[in-house]
Amino acid sequence: MKKCLSIAAMMLFTLSAVFAQEAKENPNAPKISFDKSVHDYGTLFVGGDGNCVFEFTNTGKEPLILSSVRSSCGCTVPEWPREPILPGKKEKIKVKYDTNRMGPINKSITVMSNATNSAEVLRISGNIIKKPEENTIPEKSMSSAAAPTAK
Repeated sequence: MKKCLSIAAMMLFTLSAVFAQEAKENPNAPKISFDKSVHDYGTLFVGGDGNCVFEFTNTGKEPLILSSVRSSCGCTVPEWPREPILPGKKEKIKVKYDTNRMGPINKSITVMSNATNSAEVLRISGNIIKKPEENTIPEKSMSSAAAPTAK
């Protein structure tokens, strides 16, 4: 009997906690809208330009605050605005990828904010290859043994 009462109490407690979690969505809350969520570098050479920009707009009715912008690894460094973005205003998140690493690129940047869509994931992709060597014609060296002699 004690077990049944304990189980019933636990279920009642769990249900009350679930219903208490329901919060009404603020219709005036900020909303972040990106122009693109993926940037494809295509094929880059080692040491090439690893910069890209993600533009976004605050399409909500209250100021948007980006609390953090984090990349999936240290080879990708994001730079973002620290001040609130007013409704209707555009801003940029700049991303720099270290192109001294050869191979495919598939990294993510997570944007946390006070928007209704509080966690947005941006992606960068591409491939970094070794720069082809320039075609140089080697100079022929002539040794004294192969030089023509005058008679």
